[in-house]
Amino acid sequence: MAEPAEETFRALVVDDSAVIRELIAVNLELEGFLVTCASDGESALRAVREVVPHVITLDVMMPRLDGIATVRALREDPATSDIPIVIVSGRSTPADIERGREAGADRYVTKPFEPSELVEACRDLASRGRPNPV
Repeated sequence: MAEPAEETFRALVVDDSAVIRELIAVNLELEGFLVTCASDGESALRAVREVVPHVITLDVMMPRLDGIATVRALREDPATSDIPIVIVSGRSTPADIERGREAGADRYVTKPFEPSELVEACRDLASRGRPNPV
């Protein structure tokens, strides 16, 4: 008897650093995620409507619209308010982490990070049943 196929989840990876975007995207893709990338919060707010991701990874320090403002905008919009968000940031003080959580992030991962831990957090959040898997 064949093993049931694992669900395929969509992820939106948002970071102004192409290197970090690629690192996160490759690790998620290796675990079966379909990944779309954006380089700032404004691009993320446009992409989220097209992609309808199961999880978003989001940097804090970005041009045009920072990560905290992006989290707030996503949480205020009924169409995106339930999408899990993992902040991935070099800002690592307790005050930074609390600010991310207060804005509405589900998890806060500090850079440098262990890719396997980030993938595990994304899979855990994505599997909670928010938008329908592909």
